[in-house]
Amino acid sequence: MRQVRADEYAEFAAVRAGHLYRSACLLTAGDTHLAEDLVQETLGRLYVSWRRVARVGNPAGYAQTVLLRAFLAHQRRRSSTERAMDVLPDRPDEGAGRDTPLRLTLLEALARLPAKDRAVVVLRYWEDRSIEETAQVMNVSSAAVRTRCSRALGRLRELLGEDLSEYARP
Repeated sequence: MRQVRADEYAEFAAVRAGHLYRSACLLTAGDTHLAEDLVQETLGRLYVSWRRVARVGNPAGYAQTVLLRAFLAHQRRRSSTERAMDVLPDRPDEGAGRDTPLRLTLLEALARLPAKDRAVVVLRYWEDRSIEETAQVMNVSSAAVRTRCSRALGRLRELLGEDLSEYARP
């Protein structure tokens, strides 16, 4: 019986790891190292409680909730703003993608949002969750989600400007 659960967990982790990583990258505003750490922490927590999680009707949603809460807990830690910079990161290949300026601009703007506002934007617009689902995941009221969405989108408009046509593909 244990082997069956272990196999179920391994299959779930293999299928969901990529999606969790993409969500974590958005939450961390492009910090891939922190995103990897958050995904690892999420998968570790899921492994420990897999027997209970497997009975949940939506383990993927549960995993997203664990990821979000791990991110918010990390943001509350005082050391979360420290960055080691003794070696500069590698530069991406110039031909890596045409949408690189837009992606970097969006990640930069996301990074300037407060953690909870960034979480609301990711959950509502990346994860395509309803206001009620977002409120449940963040353990806040629906009104708080609507307020955060409005404030976060307004701040993003300020940061990005109203006209993003310079980034649009021809």
